[in-house]
Amino acid sequence: MRPETPPAAAALPDSRGINLYEADPSYAALLGLYLEPKLHAHLQPHLRRLGALAGDELDSLAAAADRNPPVLHHRTRAGAERQWIEKHPAYRRLEEVAFSEYGLAAMSHRGGVLGWPAPLPPAAKYGLTYLYVQAEFGACCPLSMTDSLTRTLRKYGDAALVARYLPGLTAQDLDAITQGAMFMTEQGAGSDVGAVTTRAVRDGGDWRLYGEKWFCSNADAGLAMVLARPDGAPAGTRGLALYLLPKTLPDGSPNAYRLVRLKDKLGTRDMASGEIVLEGALAYVVGDPARGFVQMTDMINMSRLSNGMRAAGLMRRALSESLFICRNRVAFGRRLIELALMRRQLMKIMLAAEAARSVMLFTARELARADAGDDAARRRVRILTPLLKFRACRDARRATGDAMEVRGGSGYIEEWSDARLVRDAHLGSIWEGTSNVVALDVLRAQRRERGGDALVEDLGSTRAIGDSLHKAAQFVRDADEAHARQAASALYYAVAASVLHSEGERLSEQGDARRMLLAALVHEHKLRARDPLRPARVPFEGEFADALLSEKPVPPHTAERLLPSR
Repeated sequence: MRPETPPAAAALPDSRGINLYEADPSYAALLGLYLEPKLHAHLQPHLRRLGALAGDELDSLAAAADRNPPVLHHRTRAGAERQWIEKHPAYRRLEEVAFSEYGLAAMSHRGGVLGWPAPLPPAAKYGLTYLYVQAEFGACCPLSMTDSLTRTLRKYGDAALVARYLPGLTAQDLDAITQGAMFMTEQGAGSDVGAVTTRAVRDGGDWRLYGEKWFCSNADAGLAMVLARPDGAPAGTRGLALYLLPKTLPDGSPNAYRLVRLKDKLGTRDMASGEIVLEGALAYVVGDPARGFVQMTDMINMSRLSNGMRAAGLMRRALSESLFICRNRVAFGRRLIELALMRRQLMKIMLAAEAARSVMLFTARELARADAGDDAARRRVRILTPLLKFRACRDARRATGDAMEVRGGSGYIEEWSDARLVRDAHLGSIWEGTSNVVALDVLRAQRRERGGDALVEDLGSTRAIGDSLHKAAQFVRDADEAHARQAASALYYAVAASVLHSEGERLSEQGDARRMLLAALVHEHKLRARDPLRPARVPFEGEFADALLSEKPVPPHTAERLLPSR
């Protein structure tokens, strides 16, 4: 006779099996603001299926892959010299869903993915990947690098090089896919890219690379973008050229580089990152050799945008888990969501998650406009990318940590998703530029491209939010290096409040003004001076909190009553 389930087990709400798309009830309508109607309708079944996978199978696979990191082998069992990385079957299945079934790395570059005849716009790609990353973070790094390498190669590579490698980069057959990577970091050249020492040596009509790359994620990728300095080129970033490094040569033999070891990382444990020694590896110059770093920044910026999107996805998963727990767990005779301090904690997670999602989708829309030739949109993207990467990635560290606390002691246990989310969240603030480096890039984007001015020209909102946006843009214009992070944070939240309010106005026409409440929350708690000894004007409690925590549509007349005087 089987023993009965202990009563304590019923007190631990388990969300495994929920549909993460349907558990986020405002997402469908929000996507409708950024996708044209036919595409929005076409993607709904794909989003629902991905939400079901992310809440069940993919989440289980991600946990298994996290427990079984990749292993680097140097020889066959017969003693032959051959390097390969052994990946767990769970990770292979995660790759299959992302690269093959959903074509997330290919959909921006060709038609036919998910049955849509044209390449899908950035908002569709990031909107889908945002859902996938709520289950699996590690595989999103190869996804992002494959996508961004393809973009950079198509933008700057010569026609023959593009024709040779584009089919593999945009394939969906797992046996035919060529994944991409970026091998840039060296021991003495992390954020200081100009200190790169990898040499590029002419060999007849070819280029050979010599040196060491210290941190190479997706280490066994079929193609990698590499910065190297041709002999005789000047010091600093001006002397760097951009090269495409194939893993396998045209004759099928391995290229002349080797993996030294894999990294033992805090997070993204299932994705192979390693150290590589280049020993005369054949590589192909991409674009103008005198503008290698400038061209590489295109790939870096797309990776930064992906980092911001992934941070937004992590925060949404953290929020979904926290809301599920609080709606279903009882303590002190009440559901947790009825407890005042817990409600404040949930609202703080929600503020960060919703701000990041809106800025991410707004940036995706502007990227499509920029790629179509809109120079003002290009300037906006130039500053939005480091803004999102800087602030959303920092917010994700706190939001995921707060969500772990919502689950309590069980959240600290690796059987649940919380610990993995916390570990993975720390990646975004480091890769493709630390917080200091990216905050300084926000200032650079204003001074060189007037990106902040382009944002002010485009975003309209309430008088209070508009005034804050103008002040934040001025802060970025005037800030010195010591205040770069403060200025970048101010501009990020001013943009978030403006975008949220704009979304709320548009969705109000459909009867839901909830995002206008979110805009007020962001503005009050991130942009207004507050007396720490007095309650804030916009509360984390009462009817205002009820309206947001329910995640149900808020009628415009209700929102108008709840909003503070403006």
